[in-house]
Amino acid sequence: MKTLYPELQPFHTFFLDTDSPHSVYVEQSGNPEGIPVVFLHGGPCSGTKPDHRRFFNTDLYHIILFDQRACGQSLPFGELKGNTTQDLIDDMERIRQHLGVEQWLVFGGSWGGALALLYAQQHTARVCGLIIRAVFLARQQDLDWYAKDGANRIFPEQWQRLIDSLPDPHTDNLLASLCTIFWGEDTALQTRVAKEWLAWGALTALGSSYQERAMEITELTFKHIRMELNFAKHRYFIGENQILEQCGFLQAIPTRIIHGRQDFLCPIEAGMKLHQALPYADYVILPTAGHVAQHEEMIDALVTATDDFALKGGFGASV
Repeated sequence: MKTLYPELQPFHTFFLDTDSPHSVYVEQSGNPEGIPVVFLHGGPCSGTKPDHRRFFNTDLYHIILFDQRACGQSLPFGELKGNTTQDLIDDMERIRQHLGVEQWLVFGGSWGGALALLYAQQHTARVCGLIIRAVFLARQQDLDWYAKDGANRIFPEQWQRLIDSLPDPHTDNLLASLCTIFWGEDTALQTRVAKEWLAWGALTALGSSYQERAMEITELTFKHIRMELNFAKHRYFIGENQILEQCGFLQAIPTRIIHGRQDFLCPIEAGMKLHQALPYADYVILPTAGHVAQHEEMIDALVTATDDFALKGGFGASV
């Protein structure tokens, strides 16, 4: 079973000017003459981590990581103005052009996978391959699964704690209630709800390995949650079912789709639907993996995917 490559440091970091108040953190590591690969983190509202560099053979890959607008080390943190899906796609093109990259492998998981597909649909000629983990299609049904009716049937105890933390526990529109709370001025209420909302996200992502722990709630936490909610309430700034409907543009791009059977945050139905829209793609189902990339079975599959692309020039049959 493959594991992550050894730890490494970037050989270059910079902040990308976006002709807006946003300044995007970008880093490069690995081999500057290697295969360019851009890593897209999840969220929206997350950020890159040092271990994200380690999915790639440093002798073979020119590894490009960036924190999406207002995430991670990008500035200003939590800024919502000028922060849409199209802005993120445009930032990717700015990064590619700034670095002089002709084509790159695009690697993304969860929200990052959705962004990877949307980018590839607009800039098909610039994408030499796609690795998509934990498929998220940003449909209404995907949002409903997480925040209305779906995952609550698997983890009813934490769902009830979340609902009970609201001023009106009988609400039938959790997203609207959360937006009212986190754009309000009651910080005590925001703190109470934030603890349960974050616990809900962690539980659905980690599943049976989740262990409740004390969480420090700060103003940065509120900004993080507002960004997440802002994308959700705007339906991720794309049309309903847009990703699947535009997969016709992607048929010639070598693609590997990897999804954990035990993913309770992004159910495997989305992986199946994407594979149906991309029938020539490899489709790898991991029996014991969930949503997160840190699971040993998922690490093995992702490192295998990057090795296959670098050593074979593409992907083979599904495994």
